[in-house]
Amino acid sequence: MTHVTINGDRCQGHGRCALIAPHLFDVDDSGLGLVQVDSVASTDLSDVEEAILSCPESAIVLTD
Repeated sequence: MTHVTINGDRCQGHGRCALIAPHLFDVDDSGLGLVQVDSVASTDLSDVEEAILSCPESAIVLTD
């Protein structure tokens, strides 16, 4: 099972992840990134990878 997390210490709230994959990411009340899924489906991996590459702080982490 593949998981995605956002490092809250690194996230600066640009929201690019939520713009790229709104079905996987959102922003919380503070404007910081928030993961909306427990695990990532194989069909969503390309969206997660795009979000990872677009994050200026490299705050998004994908793990198995």
